[in-house]
Amino acid sequence: MELFYPMVISAVAVLATLIYASWLDIRDRRVPFITWLPMLAVGVCCTGILLWQTTANLSLVFGYFSLVASFLYADYLDNRGRTDSEGLTWYYAKSRMFWYLIPVIILPALSWFVLAPSVDSQIIPWFVMFAGIFAYATYMEYKEVPEGTSRRKRKERRKEPAAADVKDTISRWWFVLVVVIFAIVSLLMLFSASAGSPPAWGQPSVIILLLSVFCGVFYIFGRMHLFGGADAWALIFISLCIPTFPFTPLLGNPPLGFLAFSVLINALLLNLVAPLGIFVINLIRGNRAPLMYRFFGFPVKGDEIEKEWGFVMEDFEENKGTVTRKFIGFGDAIRRMYSGEGRVYTKDLREHPENFAEELAMYRKAGTVWISYAVPFIIPITAGLITAIIFGDFLFAVMKIFVRG
Repeated sequence: MELFYPMVISAVAVLATLIYASWLDIRDRRVPFITWLPMLAVGVCCTGILLWQTTANLSLVFGYFSLVASFLYADYLDNRGRTDSEGLTWYYAKSRMFWYLIPVIILPALSWFVLAPSVDSQIIPWFVMFAGIFAYATYMEYKEVPEGTSRRKRKERRKEPAAADVKDTISRWWFVLVVVIFAIVSLLMLFSASAGSPPAWGQPSVIILLLSVFCGVFYIFGRMHLFGGADAWALIFISLCIPTFPFTPLLGNPPLGFLAFSVLINALLLNLVAPLGIFVINLIRGNRAPLMYRFFGFPVKGDEIEKEWGFVMEDFEENKGTVTRKFIGFGDAIRRMYSGEGRVYTKDLREHPENFAEELAMYRKAGTVWISYAVPFIIPITAGLITAIIFGDFLFAVMKIFVRG
């Protein structure tokens, strides 16, 4: 059995961090970003060593470092230097912003041009676009005046003109273009060698391509609120810190050999246990609701809802003293997840009751309220990592059984 010692060290660091992050998420429903940094430092160093040991290609190694730096800087801009609600942290961070931008631009320049055996002219416009996108995003964030995060201000932003929606769309999705550029450059580095030009990255460029695609997908899921922020970054950092299996798992290596994909698959399969358990409990207790909702939620007392964890699954209206209710449709729920608005989180009810006085009064009148279960997804991710490293990809194993049968 082949053993990749740098990946073993990285896997231990990642697993220890995920266990600690799971505990934080259960306790506070929040994982501070600083939690990931020690793990990331160990994982990036180990992955860089592995890439050097297997390829002896500094251009490829720096290409990997540039991808990591880009994700970290994108998060820095997205969260304004981990600003507080009044924007004070961001105010003081502005002076450092352009200094952080410099290595983000220099690292791909070193990888794609300086350290590459030959310069592929097709990459030049992509680099110009890369630098331009980051410079524009930095400039726009530098000009931005931070706003508070109160419910009232979020409602006021909905009334802004369409131009504000365009600006919001750009600020949310600009980094996807950066990820696409990394993927395209990886392909150019792959095919430049096969086209007869001096070798650039060759076959190992597939590693950067897979990291770009999968980390980009996880980033998109996080921006659409399909994953929690901690869950999305956990998957991104697992991808960056352990791109391949530390050793051959018991069920064999899956075709891609990309560990993070197997972690996600295993986590999703393991996470199916919770809805089945919730359905059985609702069935035993006689909780009545449309079939789909009985898999993903349960009713709680309206006057104690702020003590629970989860998202409210119903909309309420009061007309002449009569409270009417309806379950939030699947499409509407997705829309609210994407916009980050219109969803009522019980944690917000507990921490900011002054912003939800009308909702809390309505819940008390309704008597009971259906909320979604709130098991942090980072727990299945942790279980998915452990099972993927030891056993491999569950879905691939099942597919092999059916093929053989």
